[in-house]
Amino acid sequence: MSAESEETSTYGIESRLGWPIGGAIAGAIGAATLGLVMWLFDPGILQVAIPAFYGLEAGGVVGWAIHIAHGAVLGLLFGFIVTREMVLGIIRTNPETEVLSETGIMLRVVGAGFAFGLAVWAILPLIVLPTLAGQVGGEAAAEFPGTAVESLAGHALFGLVLGAVFAIMIDVYQQPADSPLDE
Repeated sequence: MSAESEETSTYGIESRLGWPIGGAIAGAIGAATLGLVMWLFDPGILQVAIPAFYGLEAGGVVGWAIHIAHGAVLGLLFGFIVTREMVLGIIRTNPETEVLSETGIMLRVVGAGFAFGLAVWAILPLIVLPTLAGQVGGEAAAEFPGTAVESLAGHALFGLVLGAVFAIMIDVYQQPADSPLDE
């Protein structure tokens, strides 16, 4: 196998790196983007609240490192979901509406990333973090502003960047998957 050959998964995604690495890199870049939004509006989230969830001291780059690691794991999850035959088939389905049928597959992956970012916002900061805050993180973690508009916008941006980077790194055009929507 030459260095220039590409690796194909069983789900029709081609990449020199494979979807797990593409997902992890896309997630880390998306998390860095979300981190910048958080840093602009409330730097204490990265410096104090995130390390507090793990019982770590505030300060330094610990919060950033944890946040980027979380993004990489979420990117792996996104890559796993998007490369499954059913989801990939939906992304590749030619919709009957004229506007959607003219969108490219890469734009649909970006849309899937956007939806994933919104789902992450709805699950993690709104449900999971408040539940764990009292048990693990104490006062600093309990003050995490999960419902803030900045959090919603940041997670939406995370999803857009995640989807865009994943779509650039992974070739979603190869080997069409069967659409579960076709009769």
